[in-house]
Amino acid sequence: MVDSLFVTLIQSHLHWENPEANRAHFSKLIGSISEETHLIVLPEMFTTGFTMNAEPLGELPNGPTLGWMREIAKNKIAAITGSIIVHENDRYFNRLLFVLPDGSFKQYDKKHTFTLAGEHKVYAAGTQRILVELLGWKICPLVCYDLRFPVWARNTVDYDLLLYVANWPKKRIAAWDALLKARAIENMSYCLGLNRVGLDGNGHEYVGHSAVYDVLGEQVTISNKEEEFIETVQLKKEHIQTNRAHLQFLNDRDQFSLK
Repeated sequence: MVDSLFVTLIQSHLHWENPEANRAHFSKLIGSISEETHLIVLPEMFTTGFTMNAEPLGELPNGPTLGWMREIAKNKIAAITGSIIVHENDRYFNRLLFVLPDGSFKQYDKKHTFTLAGEHKVYAAGTQRILVELLGWKICPLVCYDLRFPVWARNTVDYDLLLYVANWPKKRIAAWDALLKARAIENMSYCLGLNRVGLDGNGHEYVGHSAVYDVLGEQVTISNKEEEFIETVQLKKEHIQTNRAHLQFLNDRDQFSLK
């Protein structure tokens, strides 16, 4: 167990539909991390960009990107997470992988597929939320469009960190900023959003705004960067415990179960 969790955000451009180029790019960026870190966070569909061209790009569940993530986690002695396209049982998933240094991993299939882009026509929706234990921290990882649905993110299990990986476009970046902050406040947890930058193959522009908010909604990262960057932030368990004990807002939360 650690009282302070160090998390590294990697906000980057993505090579359109080019897994090998993206893995090489992130290998270089991750290799430049010099400070202590416990968790490395990459964007949604970090090997391809947010594409509906799933058939030629989908990997098998035990494919090359999972192997690459395992190698990174082992060498950096840090967990690593991000989502990729996975082909399993004749269906395609926008699947977040959360890989630990010992090679074990958990997976989450994006529940809320982005209907505006037709994601629901290509990718099967997930049905179960997951909880990851990392060094005594409880982490709830979700994907992009999930951010708009507070019931799915509701803190019914006393998680410490709510985490979103995304390809969230510039034209709706104000919603990204507002909803990340809201999810932190209403769940009394840290909330981390990791977005990409640059243009994708469909001409959509991304401007990042990757950020971490504390349980009071205060931003703990450098404000609203719109270029590629790497930043490691320190999250403090004491901050969570002190404010939850003092304010006790979660004691008054509505009781329901997620299905």
